[in-house]
Amino acid sequence: MVQWISFTFVLMAIVSQTAEGKRDKVLYCSACMAIADELKHSISQTDPKKTIHVGGFRLNPDGSLTDKKVPLARSETHLSELLDGVCNNMSDYALYEDPDTKQRSYRRFAPRSSDGGNFPDFKNFQFSGPEGSDALKFACESIVEELEDDIIALFAREDEDVAHKLCSEVSAHCKNTAFQRADL
Repeated sequence: MVQWISFTFVLMAIVSQTAEGKRDKVLYCSACMAIADELKHSISQTDPKKTIHVGGFRLNPDGSLTDKKVPLARSETHLSELLDGVCNNMSDYALYEDPDTKQRSYRRFAPRSSDGGNFPDFKNFQFSGPEGSDALKFACESIVEELEDDIIALFAREDEDVAHKLCSEVSAHCKNTAFQRADL
């Protein structure tokens, strides 16, 4: 009985050390870049003519409401809705190894309807089944949970190179890697 209890404590210590270990840089950098790419694509698919009313519900001294219209695509409400579903797209990504540099990253292999059905060359992708996309989805959800407000703020401002700012400067997931590229 004592051996079983001590074995359990040793096992729990090993598991806790593993869980607190460093994050996989390739996985988290790729997840961050994928979030930026997916949001950028979703925003581009939104009708630029659509607007949404924003503002407070306070009355001005003259009895009127302060209300303004902003483009729907970059509104906080719309960005929050897009962010809620962005991690569901991680099943469209797989581990890719560059044939020249042997650098590994997760890249989108599934074409979007707007791509015209252009499939990439699959010979450099490593499909590890659902575990691979599950790990990427988990990394995506972790990043979204940690940085939701920062992600929304960056995309609302229409900054240039949002992926670099988000993944290198804000989250630092891609800070010291060669993954600092705009395309996935």
